[in-house]
Amino acid sequence: MNVHELKNLFSQTKEYTPEHVNELLDFTKKSYIQNEITITEYRNLVRDLELQGASIPEDKKEITV
Repeated sequence: MNVHELKNLFSQTKEYTPEHVNELLDFTKKSYIQNEITITEYRNLVRDLELQGASIPEDKKEITV
């Protein structure tokens, strides 16, 4: 699966077009957790989305000390 296919799946599932790549990143994580995509697809999608500017909001990042 590539980002274009992910956008189409998102649009079909949510019935609207994502406004930001962070929405696609969240959707990718949910799809992986629910075993809808493989680990390889997950890694590739996350990499591609991060290259497009997706990121985890600061308040959701784990803080390690």
